[in-house]
Amino acid sequence: MVAEALKNEVKERCGELNIPMVGFASTDRWKNPPSELPNHFDEWIPLDFWPQSIYPETETVIVIGLPIQIPILDTAPSIYYHELYKTVNILLDIKAYEIASWLTQKGYPSIYLPRDGYGDITVLLDNPLAFFSHRHAAFLAGLGSFGLNNVILTSEYGPRVRFTSIFTSARMESDELKTPDLCTRCFKCANHCPVDAIPTSGDFPPPMDKRTCALRSQKLRSEYRSPCGICIKVCPVGNDREIFNRKDTSIYSDKNNSNMIRKGWYHVKEYGSKK
Repeated sequence: MVAEALKNEVKERCGELNIPMVGFASTDRWKNPPSELPNHFDEWIPLDFWPQSIYPETETVIVIGLPIQIPILDTAPSIYYHELYKTVNILLDIKAYEIASWLTQKGYPSIYLPRDGYGDITVLLDNPLAFFSHRHAAFLAGLGSFGLNNVILTSEYGPRVRFTSIFTSARMESDELKTPDLCTRCFKCANHCPVDAIPTSGDFPPPMDKRTCALRSQKLRSEYRSPCGICIKVCPVGNDREIFNRKDTSIYSDKNNSNMIRKGWYHVKEYGSKK
């Protein structure tokens, strides 16, 4: 009952902090992956990347998510999306820090993890990994399933969510897994990828060409309009598409250059960054 009450308190705290997505995963899910996972992998998460390997006192991983607003993402790559991306990352770090501090004050030592665990995009060219995967944590916390482009798809926002994690010594029950595979296999992410980094065959989810993706990010960063964002903006999954009147994904076709929505994108792209 104590664990259930604490979990409800965490949810209430997230509501007060305007965090729309929160999930809980016991560290046992890293050690013993549930058989009902919607996606399967040739290789499971290596031991060094488990939360209990990073912070041995961890009993539960709390994952929080903030959405990326489609009309801004639609301009990507652009300075507009560049600034939104930075803002959401900062907010995630702040909110995760506040939750960890709040739990610690309640007698449950907790730590937050930064949204991006790497110093610069150039580091990812040689070693395309961070020290912890928030994507897998969100997956194990029941917030969604993997898409073809190896990001987490959610029913609420599709892949347009940024996640971060809190490691806590408090024991709380894991959330139910989202067992349906949300990816529709429409291949829009792969077909729109400007560097063909997303494979369309093989095991699901297939391994992306991370180096090629990182090289594009490096180029866009030098132009002040990173990250790329194209694969997540064209994904048809997510209730946010209806909220923002973006259910018709044909607007991303170059044949629709006369579309008024696209004209707004072109205007944004003309200013504030290099091409």
